[in-house]
Amino acid sequence: MLDPRHVADHLEEVRAALARRSPGAAATLDGIAGLVAQRRDLIGRTEALQAQRNAANAEMSRLAKGPDKAAFQARREELRALTEQVKKLEAELDQVVVAMQDELLAVPNIPHESVPLGQSEEQNTVVRVWGEPPVFDFEPCAHWDIGDRLQILDFERAAKLSGARFAVLWRAGARLERALTAFMLDMHTREHGYSEVYPPFLVRAEALRGTGQLPKFEADLFKTYRQEGDESGALYLVPTAEVPLTNLHADEILGAEQLPVAYTAFTPCFRSEAGSHGKDVRGLIRQHQFDKVELVRLVAPDRGLDELEVLTRHAEAVLQRLGLHYRVSALCTGDLGASSAKTYDLEVWLPSQRLYREISSCSWCGDYQARRAKIRYRPEPKGKPQLLHTLNGSGLAVGRTMIAVLEQHQQADGSVVIPEALRPWMGTDRLVPP
Repeated sequence: MLDPRHVADHLEEVRAALARRSPGAAATLDGIAGLVAQRRDLIGRTEALQAQRNAANAEMSRLAKGPDKAAFQARREELRALTEQVKKLEAELDQVVVAMQDELLAVPNIPHESVPLGQSEEQNTVVRVWGEPPVFDFEPCAHWDIGDRLQILDFERAAKLSGARFAVLWRAGARLERALTAFMLDMHTREHGYSEVYPPFLVRAEALRGTGQLPKFEADLFKTYRQEGDESGALYLVPTAEVPLTNLHADEILGAEQLPVAYTAFTPCFRSEAGSHGKDVRGLIRQHQFDKVELVRLVAPDRGLDELEVLTRHAEAVLQRLGLHYRVSALCTGDLGASSAKTYDLEVWLPSQRLYREISSCSWCGDYQARRAKIRYRPEPKGKPQLLHTLNGSGLAVGRTMIAVLEQHQQADGSVVIPEALRPWMGTDRLVPP
C-alpha cells in the first residue's frame, strides 16, 4: 500500500506516476480525491478549534486566580464545548483516514524510474540471455507427448479426480518433481544462504492483504470455510509461498542486525486461473495446483534494488545448473504485478512451442507490502522503527522446470537425459520409455 499521507499531500504527482503503468492504474485514485479534500478540511478545522481550546485553557487558568467566578465558569463551559467539538472532528478524521486506507488497498505500487515504459509484455526489455537453444535433428515433442511416451504424466485420470487443469505424475514423473524440489531447496539453503521454512498452506485473509492478493485478486483464490458462510473462520489456500513467508514478520519490528532476512520454502500453490479460460489448456503450463520453491528477502530500504539483482541471480543459478537455455526480461510498467516496483521475469525456452515461457518472476516491492503487513525494522538500537523492503521470486516453479527439462533434454529415441546436477536426487541419468 502507498503511504496515505504522501498520497494526500502529493495526489497529482502520485497519479502521474501511476499513469506510467496505465490510465486504469491512475484511475484507482479517483475515489481518494474526495477523501483527500475531506481530510484537508477536517485537519484545518481541527487545528483551528485546537488553537481556540488552547487559548480558552490559558484564559481559564488566568481567571481561576481572579475574583470573577462567573467569567471563570463561562470559560470552563466554553472549553468543555471546544473539547467535545475537537473530539468529534478527530473521530471524523479517523474515519476518513480509514476510508483512504481502504481505497489505497486497490491502488497498485508506483513503478521505479528504471522500469521501461510500455503497456503489455511486448514492450518488456530483454536484459540478458543465457546459453543457446538446443538443436535437434528431429521435430521436438511437447512435454505432454513426452510425458505420455514415458508414462509419467496423466491428465485424464487427474480430470476424473478433480476436473480440468490438474495432473497425476506417475513413477519417474513423481520422482522428478520431488528431485527438482529437493535440488532447488538444497541449492538455495546451502549455497545462497536462505533459511528453509515449511509454512501452512492455508492462510487468513489478513496475510493475503499483507502481500497484496486481497482485495484485488480474490477471484483467483480458493477459499475454504470451517462452517459454510462463517467468514470469521475462512481460510485461503496459498496462491504462492510469498504470502506466508512475507507475513511471518507481520506486525513485528526487526533489528538492523537481522537484515537481510532470506527465506525459501516449497509449497503447492492453488489458483483458480479466473479469466484464463481457453489459455494454455494443455499440459502443465497453467494448472489449478502446482508446486513452487519460493524465495523471499526482507531488506533495508537502501539495499532494495541491489537485492533484486541478488535474488534474480539466485533463481537463474537453478536454470544454469540444469543446463536450460533462458533469458531475463525487465517487465515494462504496464506488465508489472500490482505490488511490484520492479520485476525481472526469467523465461525458459520451450522447443515445442518455439518461444520463451515465464518460469520465475523476481520482484522488488519497496515498502508497499511492508506497510500493509506492518513489517518494520529499527536502523539503530534506540532509533525510530522504519518500514523495510520486501522482495520475492520463484526459485523456481517446479512444474515449468520439469517441462523445460523434458523438452530441452529430449532425445530422438524418446528418452530424456537427466541434467548431471540433478542425478544425485534422481538416481539415474536418463528417463527411458517402458
